[in-house]
Amino acid sequence: MRALRILLIVVVILGGLFVIADRVAVNFAESEAADRLRGAENLPSTPDVSINGFPFLTQAVGGELDDVEIGIDDYEASTGKGTEKIRIDHLRANMRGVDFASDFSSATAATATGTATIGYGELMKATKSEPTDIAPGITAKVVGLSDGGDGKIKVSLQATVFGVELPQPVDVLSSVTVKDDNVEVVADGLPTIGGRQLAESRIRAITDFQQTIDELPGGIELDKVEAAKDGVEITVKGSNVELAG
Repeated sequence: MRALRILLIVVVILGGLFVIADRVAVNFAESEAADRLRGAENLPSTPDVSINGFPFLTQAVGGELDDVEIGIDDYEASTGKGTEKIRIDHLRANMRGVDFASDFSSATAATATGTATIGYGELMKATKSEPTDIAPGITAKVVGLSDGGDGKIKVSLQATVFGVELPQPVDVLSSVTVKDDNVEVVADGLPTIGGRQLAESRIRAITDFQQTIDELPGGIELDKVEAAKDGVEITVKGSNVELAG
């Protein structure tokens, strides 16, 4: 019995040491992966990297991680307009089946899903900044975007009728979708301004717009989008996503 107790104590101690070693190893790997990702994507700050699953060491020996979560704040994506950028407030991605080199110099995920949040202020960059003629004596421009409820965006227009600015913005509820690499906003209906029905092509030249969002980390792509309280929430996805290398 005494020998059995000693054996059990040894097993518990060894198990505890293994857990400690495993956690130390995973913390080191997360730090190395974060640094590599920051360098590969030219990020202004170090991203959050979490390697899930236990034990980590057996995954590391096999050269493939089951589940890796990555978080990047204030990521600047391309808009397709030269050097102009659009800021993604929060980019979160869940990577599955991540193959990596032993020195973490390269890593590729079999699949990736996640979310990206873009504030309404950033999305305003896609709208026309100057008043536009929409009818004889009537001009308008977009002055605000906000949550319209039920997944819609409220587009607020400031109109001027024969030189007199209307006291209140004209609001239009719009649908938001993903089309290719664009977030596309299209008005559900057309407003009446100054008591006049407007030509559809002219008013839609202001209310409807697209924002290209390109060159996301690892080549992930836009999937779906919906309006939320503080901005649009975009679902992203990808396959064979290169995290570094």
